[in-house]
Amino acid sequence: MKYLYLLSLVIIFVIIQSVSAQTVRLSDLNLSSMEAGWGTPSANRSVDDHPLTIAGKKYDSGVGTHAVSTFLLRCSGKASAFRADVGVDDEIGRQPGSVEFIVLGDGKELWRSGIMKAGNPARHADVDLRGVGLLGLLVTDGGDGIDYDHADWAEAEVVLTGQVDMSALVPPPDTARYILTPAPAREPRINGAKVIGVKPGKPLLAAIAATGDRPMAFRAEGLPPGIHLAEESGILEGVIAVPGTYNVTVTATNGRGSAKAPIRIITGDRIALTPPMGWNSWNCWAEAVDAAKVKASADAMVSSGLQEHGWTYINIDDCWMVRPNSADSLTGGTVRDPDGKIRSNRKFPDMASLSAYIHRYGLKLGIYSSPGPTTCAGFTASYGHEEQDARRFAEWGIDYLKYDWCSYGSIAKDKSLPELQKPYRVMDAALKSVPRDIVFSLCQYGMGNVWEWGEEVGGNCWRTTGDITDSWSSMAGIGFSQAGHERYAGPGHWNDPDMLVVGNVGWGPQLHPSHLTADEQYTHISLWSLLSAPLLIGCDLTALDPFTLNLLSNDEVLAVDQDPLGEQAHRAADRDGMQIWVKNLEDGSKACGIFNVGRENRTSPADYFEWDGKTVAHAAVTSAEIGVTGKFSARDLWRQRDLGSFRDSLGVDVRRHGVVLLRIVPEH
Repeated sequence: MKYLYLLSLVIIFVIIQSVSAQTVRLSDLNLSSMEAGWGTPSANRSVDDHPLTIAGKKYDSGVGTHAVSTFLLRCSGKASAFRADVGVDDEIGRQPGSVEFIVLGDGKELWRSGIMKAGNPARHADVDLRGVGLLGLLVTDGGDGIDYDHADWAEAEVVLTGQVDMSALVPPPDTARYILTPAPAREPRINGAKVIGVKPGKPLLAAIAATGDRPMAFRAEGLPPGIHLAEESGILEGVIAVPGTYNVTVTATNGRGSAKAPIRIITGDRIALTPPMGWNSWNCWAEAVDAAKVKASADAMVSSGLQEHGWTYINIDDCWMVRPNSADSLTGGTVRDPDGKIRSNRKFPDMASLSAYIHRYGLKLGIYSSPGPTTCAGFTASYGHEEQDARRFAEWGIDYLKYDWCSYGSIAKDKSLPELQKPYRVMDAALKSVPRDIVFSLCQYGMGNVWEWGEEVGGNCWRTTGDITDSWSSMAGIGFSQAGHERYAGPGHWNDPDMLVVGNVGWGPQLHPSHLTADEQYTHISLWSLLSAPLLIGCDLTALDPFTLNLLSNDEVLAVDQDPLGEQAHRAADRDGMQIWVKNLEDGSKACGIFNVGRENRTSPADYFEWDGKTVAHAAVTSAEIGVTGKFSARDLWRQRDLGSFRDSLGVDVRRHGVVLLRIVPEH
C-alpha cells in the first residue's frame, strides 16, 4: 500500500505539472524587439516572406530572421526548455550564406549549432532552461559577413513550468523619444551649404536655406553674371559662362531682424562640393512609389521646414520605368520610344512636368537606373542605351542619378577591376555630354574597394556596403566600418554608407516607426554627419513626428556634414566600449563624436546582449585623441549648449548606443 500511495502521489504531481505547464511558440510572441541585420523578422515566414524551408523541409511555425539577429526573453526562472529546428532558409538558393545559432541563459552559452550553410539539414536544439532568468537567442554571421544569412528558428518554442503572461516574456523595446535640440529662433538664420559647385554653361538652381518667421526677403551681393536671385523665395537660378570662384554675401530679413552669410559659388569641373542632402523613395515606398507620392514628399519637404535647413533632393528610386513583358496596367507597356529613349510607366505619366513641379520650390529631382538590362526590381534599365538615357534624363530636368549594379552581374565577364569600373565609365561619359549637371551616385555595394576608384570613373558618391535596415546591428555595423575610408572622400566625391533609416520606414506600403531607439537615431545622424556622408532621408515625409523632424533639423549638426573643407572623420580611439571620431572643420575647429557602442569587440556570444542593463557609461576623452593642445572649449551640438573650457581632457556621460557630439575649438 505504501508504494501504491507514493506512486499515486507521483502520478498526481506529473498531472499537475502537465496541466500547469505552458508551451509558447516563438512565433506567437511580440517580435518587435528582435533585431536582424537585414529585413524584418517574420512569424511563420522567412525574412524574405516565404514559407519556412530548410533543406527542402517546410515548417508551419517558427521565425525567419537574418544575421546578426538577437532576441531576449525574460523567463524569470519559470521555463524548463527551449526547442527548435534551426538552419539557413532555402530561399537564398546557391548564394553563400552562413550562420551560427547560439542559445544563452543569463549570459552563459547553453547550446551552439555550429556553422550552417544553405542546404544543410536542420539541427535540433533541446535546451534545459531550468533556473534561467534571461534567455538569449543569437544568430551570428558565421564569420564571413551577413550577406544572404537568412536564418530560421523553425518550430521554436519555450516550455514554461506554469501559467505565465506571454507579454511578460518579451522585454518591451525602448520606444521613448526625447528631443534635445531647441526650436529654431524666429529671427533669420542662414543654413545649408556655404559652397556651391556648378560647371560653366550648365544651369544653376539653389535655394538659400534660412529659418525664421515668414515672410522673409533675400538679397545677394557679388552674384556672378548670369545668376538671378528671387527676393521672395531666395531661389538662385541662371547660367555662369566664365569659370571662377564668386564670393557672394546673402542676406535674409524678416520682421524680427536680418542675417548675413557668405556663400562661394565655384564654377569649374566639379559639382557636389558638399554631400547631397535630400530624400529617397525606396526605404518607405519601394515598388509602391508613384508621382503623387513624390509630389507629396516635395510639398512636405517645404511645409515641414526641412528645406530651410538645407535639404534639397527629391529622389525617385527603382520602379518608375516600364517592366518588360508585364501585363500590369500601370507598369507594363512599351519600354522605349521608337528612337530608343526610355519611357516612364503610367504611375509617372509626365516626368518633365514632375521635374518642373519639384524645381519651382528650388528643390532638385533625382532618378534611378542600372547599367544592366533590368533594375533590381526587374524594370527596364540602361544597358546599351546609356547615351539615350542620359539625354532623356537631361530633357526631363533630372539632377541626380543613382546607378545600381544589379543585373550587370550577368553582363560582366568577371569581378576584375576593369569589369567593375566599365559600366560606370560608360555612363559617366554619357552624363558629361548632356547640357546639365547630374550628380552621379554609384551603387555597387563596395565591390572592388570602390572608394579607391569611384572618383576616377566620375562618381560623386559611391556606396561602400550593402543595404541598410533599421536595426542597430545593420546601422552600426555599416557606420562604424567606415574607418580608413576617410582618405578617399572630399569635395565632389563622397563615401556613401547608404540612406537614413529614421522616421516611418517599411520598404513598401506598410510602414512602421524605425526600430532604432532614440539613442541609436542620434548616433545614426551624428555618425553620418561626421562621415561627410550623403544624407538621404528614407522615411515618409508626409508623416513626420516631432522627434524625427527635430532630429533632421539641427543646423549645427548638419553643418558638420556640410562643412566646406569636406574632410571625413577618422576614428581616433576605440576602447572600453567607446569609439571617438574626430573631423577637422574649415574654420580650424573640430567635430568630435563620442559613441557608446557597448561590447562591439565581441569575444563571446554574450557580448551581443546587454545583460547588465546599464544605460549610461562615462567616457574621458583626452586632448591628444581630439588632436588639440592646451586649453579648448567644447559645445554640445545636439543641445546647442556651450560646456565651457577644458585642458588635457573632458568627461562626458553617454547613453547606451548613444552619442555626445561636440564642436571643439582650440583657445590659443
